[in-house]
Amino acid sequence: MMGRGDGPGAGAAGGPTRHVPVLLEEVCEALDARRGGAYVDGTFGAGGYTRAILDANPKNGVLAIDRDPDAIAGGAALVSRFKRRLTLVQGRFGQLDEIVRAEGLETVDGVVLDIGVSSMQLDEAERGFSFRSDGPLDMRMEREGPSAADLVNEASEAELADIFYHYGEERRARAVARAIVEARRRQVFRTTGQLAELVASLIRQEPGGIHPATRVFQGLRIAVNDELGELVRALHAAERILKPGGRLVVVTFHSLEDRIVKQFFAARTGRSPSASRHLPGLAAPAPTFEAVTRGPVLPGEDEIARNPRARSSKLRAGSRTGMPPQAPLSAITMLAELPQTADKRGGRR
Repeated sequence: MMGRGDGPGAGAAGGPTRHVPVLLEEVCEALDARRGGAYVDGTFGAGGYTRAILDANPKNGVLAIDRDPDAIAGGAALVSRFKRRLTLVQGRFGQLDEIVRAEGLETVDGVVLDIGVSSMQLDEAERGFSFRSDGPLDMRMEREGPSAADLVNEASEAELADIFYHYGEERRARAVARAIVEARRRQVFRTTGQLAELVASLIRQEPGGIHPATRVFQGLRIAVNDELGELVRALHAAERILKPGGRLVVVTFHSLEDRIVKQFFAARTGRSPSASRHLPGLAAPAPTFEAVTRGPVLPGEDEIARNPRARSSKLRAGSRTGMPPQAPLSAITMLAELPQTADKRGGRR
């Protein structure tokens, strides 16, 4: 997963950066940031997109949002540099329309969302997002609420299996969940190393493949932070806050995220099957977006060579029409939730 870092030379806090924003030129082009206006960076991170938007036009202003208090603290130098053109707020991008209005704006010219964990979080062992270095099993973006350790030690075997299978797309979800429940009877899970070691004992790593614990950690992180639910809420919030002609640009790194964004734009641009096909006499809702990109925009070979974390990224974008926002889409809301399913034997996944 790629983070939201700054470009070469300086980080958001003014020092050397470890973080390179993905598809930076493509994001600015899709946002049409050169025209000038008010923009929302819903996933500030280390400020890579925010800085590029502010540099694109001296009349641009950015309201940047991040859940992570460390990101807010790290952005102080950037706020000082751009003075009144940049406002940085700690909050969830699923509430971006409420945050925008609380800052005195009714509409904005563009919204950009870079979904997933940031490089800063992934690379710091004490945050507990990664199995690369041993650290506390935490994964909380806001450093508040139940942690990954709480979930691993307290959730039922069925719930853990659903998390690993649905959010992590781990094929051996049931086996991993069963082993966790058995192991925690002897000793509670406190560190990333404990969990990674257990998973690696169950799943064989293919030559040149990803670490065996990758999908399990991904599933836990998504569950702990309700990442897919936040994405669904953010898409609808952007629809409510964008002015006609305003752009929504979303960069994803995982098939679950991209599926939600793809279905949202398909429905809102009128490209998905309409209810009127099945219920004659009911007109299809007027499109609230026009497509800016036809299919996903992918990173080029040069960018992937410079930044391997960009490999799985996809960009999709739409331009707001003048039609009123529609009711939330139940289809993508369901994609963000754990399915309440049962197999033929009556047990959950």
